[in-house]
Amino acid sequence: MAVPKKRTSRSKKRIRRNIWKKKGYWAAKKAFSLAKSISTGRSKSFFVLQTGNKTLK
Repeated sequence: MAVPKKRTSRSKKRIRRNIWKKKGYWAAKKAFSLAKSISTGRSKSFFVLQTGNKTLK
């Protein structure tokens, strides 16, 4: 017979939610940093061809 599980404490729930939010924060920060480096031309992981005034990626 199925038995209901015990309720998760508020503190444990907050800890898990904060970990989940931090993952998103770090992913956004990394993406923004990469976008800045590409736009300024200082990226070491992307090769950008520059012809005249246009930039090809």
